[in-house]
Amino acid sequence: MEITFAGHACFILSGSKKIVIDPMPLGENIDADIVLITHAHADHLGDFPEKFPKTYASHELAGWLLKRGVDAVGMNIGGTAVEDGISITMVHAEHSNSLEENGVPVYMGEPCGFVISMDGACVYHAGDTGLFSDMKLIGSLYHPDVSLLPAGGHYTMGPAEAMMAAEFVGAPLVIPMHYNTFPAIAQDLTEFKRAIELTTGMKAELLHPGNTLII
Repeated sequence: MEITFAGHACFILSGSKKIVIDPMPLGENIDADIVLITHAHADHLGDFPEKFPKTYASHELAGWLLKRGVDAVGMNIGGTAVEDGISITMVHAEHSNSLEENGVPVYMGEPCGFVISMDGACVYHAGDTGLFSDMKLIGSLYHPDVSLLPAGGHYTMGPAEAMMAAEFVGAPLVIPMHYNTFPAIAQDLTEFKRAIELTTGMKAELLHPGNTLII
């Protein structure tokens, strides 16, 4: 599997299928077999949801997408969808989830993370979240090879919490996300990477948009 960081919280997983998670930075250029949406905030959903191919999201958000002509599949926390041998599990996240219509916030169900298993590799995308101790269960149940963890602070975990989250999950490779996109989430994660690699057996990669790793 190839993992490409497209910016902010958007990752592209390429293998037997192409999966895009939280595609906002891609604009209209969403080239994928499957889209996964962790929550409906504009910096994750983007401005062109009508361009999405088959999409997995919370039950409420999927219903909203269906009304816009998207082939959307609603899920809820703990559920797993299997498509052509690819497993997509929706897991808990600590955040909020709404979008705005005509100036009014509309609730879009629970926010989430996803655990994706494809071609023998397993990736945990935490979505936007604070730290919660049941991340240990995600590690124990799914044994991800890679954790994609927010680390920007203000709206999500910051570096200290993200380091503890990485230890809770236990994936050998940690990739931080949701930082340095705008001033409120500016972070220098050099020390985050150093601390993880010095005190644990894990490796941290600080990716720039467009960078690709093979796992």
